[in-house]
Amino acid sequence: MNIAYWIAAGPLALFYCYAGTLKATRSRDQLRPMMAWVDRIPLSALRALGTAEILGATGLVLPPLTGIAPSLASAAAIGFVLLQTGAIAMHLTDDDRRIALNAGLIATAAVTVWLATGL
Repeated sequence: MNIAYWIAAGPLALFYCYAGTLKATRSRDQLRPMMAWVDRIPLSALRALGTAEILGATGLVLPPLTGIAPSLASAAAIGFVLLQTGAIAMHLTDDDRRIALNAGLIATAAVTVWLATGL
């Protein structure tokens, strides 16, 4: 089960570390081609979202690696399920039906939650 956890959590952590770094460091103009919704939220909220994604990615990796508070990995994965649920809601309220990536991230995070309970 440990190998399965890393197969699910590793790419998820890499994705959120990358996406969070973009949101925390890039300007709206640089993000707009990738994320059309960036104009709908304040810049401070965008930066906070990026920071939360980086911290969540860290929460998926560090607790299982160190053995310190491994339940934090489940909490981080649950946070990503909730984050993507909100992202889907935001897309749908904007009449944007491109939610396949969000649905895939929810599925991967849900599997990660399940696998993290066995750590």
